[in-house]
Amino acid sequence: MGQLGSMLPLLLMFVVVYFLMIRPQQQRAKKEKEFEAALKVGDKIITKSGIHGKIAELYEDSVVVETMAGKIKMERSAISMELSQKVNKAS
Repeated sequence: MGQLGSMLPLLLMFVVVYFLMIRPQQQRAKKEKEFEAALKVGDKIITKSGIHGKIAELYEDSVVVETMAGKIKMERSAISMELSQKVNKAS
């Protein structure tokens, strides 16, 4: 009982760290991957750097975004999930 009693606080601390830090990060990464996979031509998006545009072309790991200034090719991971969802809800 003595050895288990001394290990219990360490185990509880690991469980708390897992549920408060590690698991939410894994879930967010999974949602972002699903969002990137669900992108389609014509979606209005905002990049993580704040560029607004509409998807003109889709490739395996990149997209071409049409903006007011022209077309820009960028990685799918550069698109902000949260901001793009807000833009699509507003329109």
